[in-house]
Amino acid sequence: MPAIRDLPSPNHDERPAGLPIDTLVLHYTGMRTAAEAIARLRDPAARVSSHYVVEEDGTVSRLVPEERRAWHAGVSHWRGRETLNGRSIGIEIVNPGHEWGYRPFPALQMAAVCDLCLEILARHPIAARDVVAHSDIAPDRKQDPGELFDWQGLAANGVGLWPEGEIPGEDAAPVPDEVARALPLLQAVGYRTDLPVTVLLAAFQRHWRPERVDGMLDTGTLGRLQAVAALCQGMT
Repeated sequence: MPAIRDLPSPNHDERPAGLPIDTLVLHYTGMRTAAEAIARLRDPAARVSSHYVVEEDGTVSRLVPEERRAWHAGVSHWRGRETLNGRSIGIEIVNPGHEWGYRPFPALQMAAVCDLCLEILARHPIAARDVVAHSDIAPDRKQDPGELFDWQGLAANGVGLWPEGEIPGEDAAPVPDEVARALPLLQAVGYRTDLPVTVLLAAFQRHWRPERVDGMLDTGTLGRLQAVAALCQGMT
């Protein structure tokens, strides 16, 4: 990938002693322009940052060194781990987001994201199941990077998880007893389970069933959920 440019942000601090870097969190910027987003991530008053920003033309900027804690995840939870800033690397991907005209992520941008993720994964013990969306770790607060993000393409290139082959029950027939059916599977994937099941299912759908994001447990969502949970079994 092209050289990474350095645009240092003051918004970082020391990582907690003894914690591994074992989670990779992908975001969208959710602002009108890349310049506005980068300016905010470097503004001391904003108290937010990420390790990297990837622009729509594929330009990659490093804002915070990986060995430092960037402030990107906020209140967060994944696989029983909380406050994930201390153990994660955050990538902000330029996109106006749902508030300012959400749009597909260009091929050049996705290629740069993939290359950057592969470099990060080569440096840190991050399992495929721990490559997550901001909406996965904060499902009651966040939607990013959202249903237009190509998680399947990333997984095909070695970044994250995606179930292979035909998944049974791709249709949208409703499934009864959705709380009892869904919660154990959502927990097996990594989600917290103290939120409404509709919130958790919508987060899951944004990542693994983007063609239907409604928070309902239809047969297609259940099939994907079972497939992803099965992939997670046995992983550390």
